[in-house]
Amino acid sequence: MDIRINSYIPITDVEGVGTRFAIWVQGCSIHCKGCANSHMWNFDGGTAYKVIDFIELIKSYKDKIEGITWLGGEPTEQIKAVIEISKAVQELGLSVILFTGNEFKYLENNADFQEVIKYVDILIDGRYEQDKTDYSRAWVGSSNQNYYFLTDRYNESVITEYKNKIEVRINPDNKIIMTGMGDFSKLSELAR
Repeated sequence: MDIRINSYIPITDVEGVGTRFAIWVQGCSIHCKGCANSHMWNFDGGTAYKVIDFIELIKSYKDKIEGITWLGGEPTEQIKAVIEISKAVQELGLSVILFTGNEFKYLENNADFQEVIKYVDILIDGRYEQDKTDYSRAWVGSSNQNYYFLTDRYNESVITEYKNKIEVRINPDNKIIMTGMGDFSKLSELAR
């Protein structure tokens, strides 16, 4: 089985609790207005990886991370691969955070969704709604988004314990990559 990934960052401190391996899946049919990742909507973009190879890649970082974070694109649109990788990550003793633009209540009767949440510690649901932009809560961009703590690993205290941050990276080819959550437009203005 393959998974189509737009990008990943093996070591980041802005995409969830602790140091994480962040994975942005390729493809999304939700198309939120104002989405920061609209370049990830096309299902043919990104790079295809064998799931088993991607699991091995994560394993190579297991002593440096607390867990993985699924972002997108829309992770639930590649749910079979997300299940397999998340299960392997949990078996390593690492945590899993999953972002979805879908609402929990609309997914909860889906058998694949029921399977994936067995391996998810924190689920964050809800579309990004531009008219409800709010950066006051950790990791989310609009006030309609919800947190679900599905295991005992974390609780609601992480929402106030962690603050939104932005990481800026400069690749060897001088490409600037910004990740995390916050008002990227203000940062872009500073960089001009």
